[in-house]
Amino acid sequence: MPVNVKKEGMDIPSEGFAPVPGGRVRYRIADADQNGIPLLVLHGGPGCTWDYLEPLSALEGGRPVIFYDQLGCGDSDRPDDPSLWTLERSVDELVAVREALGLDRLHILGQSWGTMLAVEYMLTRRPAGVVSLVLSAPCLSASRWAADGRRYLQNLPEEHRQAVLRAEETGVYDDPAYGEAMMAYYRRHLCRLDPWPACLTRSFERLNTEIYLQMWGPSEFTITGSLRDFERAERLHEIGVPALFTCGEFDEATPATTAYYHRMMPGSEIAVFEGASHEHHLEDTADYLRLVREFLAGAETAERLRV
Repeated sequence: MPVNVKKEGMDIPSEGFAPVPGGRVRYRIADADQNGIPLLVLHGGPGCTWDYLEPLSALEGGRPVIFYDQLGCGDSDRPDDPSLWTLERSVDELVAVREALGLDRLHILGQSWGTMLAVEYMLTRRPAGVVSLVLSAPCLSASRWAADGRRYLQNLPEEHRQAVLRAEETGVYDDPAYGEAMMAYYRRHLCRLDPWPACLTRSFERLNTEIYLQMWGPSEFTITGSLRDFERAERLHEIGVPALFTCGEFDEATPATTAYYHRMMPGSEIAVFEGASHEHHLEDTADYLRLVREFLAGAETAERLRV
């Protein structure tokens, strides 16, 4: 299939592998033959796959939508090298994907850990050609994320709360009681649909736990990995492109913390999805897609007016 994304005059296949530091990553381009400004999607985790973001392929509407499994994840290469699982290398990977696919101009949508990656890229590389950012279920302050998670933990049934505290005290996280407590937490704050969509289940089944543990920790609210000191909220004003923040009413990325990020980024927009949680793009797909389409179109209009 021909694509509008070109490098040195060559068509890029709509599916394939892109070379990145440490190996190759598998990518897929939805609506690859369209001429609009591409949208590059950064999945969560760390260590997850892009399966759970499948519904975002419907954002196409005249633009290519590009997904890739980060190195070590899903259908990408899975090297056995812990030195690769760092924030800096992940940013280098994003740079390499953009270069391999010839993305001179693009929008970037990050979800959860993907928002950390997107913001770090913008702050450290100061890239040209990024038209806008969509930051869904953002984590831009590890300390705020942990504090919000602790508050949510207090509202779990006592047996679940005690199971979590016991696991943290002993360092034993494979106790079935702990697993039940985490699933209770997930069903309140990660995805409130019952049953979970198949695309989300696939991502959980394919999670690279080694990457997750090294970069994040044993659970969503127990942050012991290399990202534990990630704090970028106070620097968001340095990013000079239009941005949309989204979260769910019961999101791990709480409405209050997401609103704080929004305030730190002048000119940004924010939307909170009622009754939804971390995977609000799955819980309220139609409204989410409509909102993002309108935002991307608005960012492009604003860009044209500035020229």
